[in-house]
Amino acid sequence: MIRIQSSKVIDARTRVVGALPQVMPWSEIYQGLQTGVVDGQENPPSIVSTAKLFEVQKFMTISEHGYHGYVFIANKRFWDALPTDLKPLMDKAVKDATEYFNSNAKKENDDALEDIRKTGKMKILTMTPEEKNEWKAIQYKVHREMEDRIGKDLIQSIYKEIGRGPDGK
Repeated sequence: MIRIQSSKVIDARTRVVGALPQVMPWSEIYQGLQTGVVDGQENPPSIVSTAKLFEVQKFMTISEHGYHGYVFIANKRFWDALPTDLKPLMDKAVKDATEYFNSNAKKENDDALEDIRKTGKMKILTMTPEEKNEWKAIQYKVHREMEDRIGKDLIQSIYKEIGRGPDGK
């Protein structure tokens, strides 16, 4: 069983790859792993390291199956009311902040992964590019199942942004 946060999408995403999801509060993960209530959880290496989950979890698979990011949200009326000369500056500030966050998160995760390796307490497996592509292909089924929940237009806009969709294009 894999500990997940409460989400219909994450539940479906976990099941489609053959795993059994178990909703569990964050505060119970360490003990859940320690007692065998769950066998694993999905979090980036920085969280696994900080929470010392490597002490009670035997394996970690680097799958890159999810994106843990933050969203910049602004009221449309506010955004549209910004002076024309300020909008490009705001766009650049958001882009720069996103690049900084992503770069910092990558470094934190890379450093945490190295720290976890050094403990020798957790075996770290890395999926091959072929395995990752297989997982991605399987997930398109979940995308279709969740269209009513998430919105087909949003899913299509994500495909456009990342440069691929279920047809591989």
